[in-house]
Amino acid sequence: MDPKRLKDVSLFQGLSGKDLNDLGRWTDEVDIPEGKHLAEQGTFAYEFFVIEDGTADVIKNDEHIATLGPGEFFGEIGLLESERRTATVVATTPMRLIVMTGRDFNAMRSEMPHIHKQVEEKLQERLGSDR
Repeated sequence: MDPKRLKDVSLFQGLSGKDLNDLGRWTDEVDIPEGKHLAEQGTFAYEFFVIEDGTADVIKNDEHIATLGPGEFFGEIGLLESERRTATVVATTPMRLIVMTGRDFNAMRSEMPHIHKQVEEKLQERLGSDR
């Protein structure tokens, strides 16, 4: 992925050029149609997603719990806390996503701990609100 595009994503703002280049190697950009199920509650987690454009609904136990938009991310709970998805995420508009596989997410975790820390802090916020 083009590192220049990553600098506009709030999660990655303030990163050095080198960090953005590294992150660009670990990420892909994909376009998703409205209605696409991006994650299914209870299934194994393999990716981490950052929303560049569009919106998605988060559904847990058949209940709508959130709507996500540009700059927000999902999929980290399955990669960090459990092996399975804790909610279903469905695109409510056409979307452009930045996607990172679990393997690359773990590489980011060890090589870019400052980014991982931001993701971890957001995860703790989410887990705290689910309790």
